[in-house]
Amino acid sequence: MKTIGLIGGMSWESSLEYYRTINKEVNARLGGLHSAECLLYSVDFAEIERLQSAREWQQAGEQLSEVAYKLEQAGADFIVICTNTMHKVVEHIEEKISVPVLHIADTTAEEIGRRNLTKVGLLGTRYTMEQDFYRLRIESHGIEVGVPETEQRDEINRIIFEELVAGELRQTSKEFFQQAIRDLVTEGAEGIILGCTEIGLLIKPEDADVPLFDTAQIHAVQAVKRALAE
Repeated sequence: MKTIGLIGGMSWESSLEYYRTINKEVNARLGGLHSAECLLYSVDFAEIERLQSAREWQQAGEQLSEVAYKLEQAGADFIVICTNTMHKVVEHIEEKISVPVLHIADTTAEEIGRRNLTKVGLLGTRYTMEQDFYRLRIESHGIEVGVPETEQRDEINRIIFEELVAGELRQTSKEFFQQAIRDLVTEGAEGIILGCTEIGLLIKPEDADVPLFDTAQIHAVQAVKRALAE
């Protein structure tokens, strides 16, 4: 079994789900008392969010690069960044280390491809929805990506940073996400990417009439497949 290096804390609420999913998946595949060999470095999200807000992406990339390097030195065979937004700085991280990074957008796009979908909607932080680092990665797999209109993007971003990262799951926010999903479906989306690792805490498969792609779950399961691959 390879050792998974997890960069977590962005937020710890979703990092907890990564840890839970990875260990349950290893046990489901190997049985007995098996669990994952993994290393988790949980950062202080307040500092990362400050750098995001200030658009100090290079500094954020340098900080996460140092974390990835420490995980590699501690024995990680590959790195999993437990957040969608900070894949914006994945190139900085890859330059610092010699082990691979399992990219969350690639694993998500592969799952969408297995469902034979060609157009999806994307929900996430403002950075993920509005900047091109994530959408272009998905689109490189031949998948068209749409996002909500501006006011919906603003409210989705607020819910993520003011509620979900603090573990607050409100019915009114669930209903808002459901309406945003319906609007994207009306515009032709065949499925929806839950492109923030906290959204899956609030929105479940039964909350929509189209396939939902929970990036945290997909990423975690693919990490296990890589860890157990010969």
